[in-house]
Amino acid sequence: MNKISRAFENGKAFIAFITCGDPDLETTAAAVRAAAENGADLIELGIPFSDPTAEGPVIQAASLRALQAGTTTDRIFALVEDLRRDVTIPMVFMTYANVIFSYGADRFISRCQQTGIDGLILPDLPFEEKEEFLPYCRKYDVSLVSLIAPTSENRIARIAREAEGFIYVVSSLGVTGVRSEIKTDLESVIAAIRENTRIPCAVGFGISTPEQARKMAGLSDGAIVGSAIVKILEKYGREAPPHIGEYVRAMKDAVR
Repeated sequence: MNKISRAFENGKAFIAFITCGDPDLETTAAAVRAAAENGADLIELGIPFSDPTAEGPVIQAASLRALQAGTTTDRIFALVEDLRRDVTIPMVFMTYANVIFSYGADRFISRCQQTGIDGLILPDLPFEEKEEFLPYCRKYDVSLVSLIAPTSENRIARIAREAEGFIYVVSSLGVTGVRSEIKTDLESVIAAIRENTRIPCAVGFGISTPEQARKMAGLSDGAIVGSAIVKILEKYGREAPPHIGEYVRAMKDAVR
């Protein structure tokens, strides 16, 4: 059984996103460990890409800093190998289809299995085109995580029925980033998901405060936070990991 399900075994999950290599991979490793030690149930590791179309300015800037620092896919795989010496919670990559195409899908996904990556989130991969990668994911037992957005509408049932790992529910239209409030009718989206699958779902995009995390976890099985964590990295640089640990602890307490 894929390890991702473990993230949801003990109540509501808190999922943390961290851009690999911002400001360097040593800081990434320390930030992941701080998040895991302070209650994160699953870590999304962002592989930086030059054209991250789903990302707002905070994560775009983090990707640029990481690429300028010399972060490569091979170095990120080495990072994951190091992390897996002591980090036992599920970890997934969030990146873009072109990153996998350029590396070679079979080679990339087999290395995910070898290093201990449990799933892939590809925001630019339409559900209808997932067969590009799904056979390799099945071959190497790596979950291809589906995204459901407010615009998915009559596709929600089909996406939910075929989902694996967990379902990433996109809270709002537009790109990632901190939002003061989330106005989308997520209740109906999540109700449609629940009617079609028992796979857990977690809400991301725009969540930054404990109050928002508590509300989103109340609707779903967990909350996903990215930009707010990346802003901590932007502010504190190499000194960020303890601050990330404090933030994750507060957010995990909120979703419990």
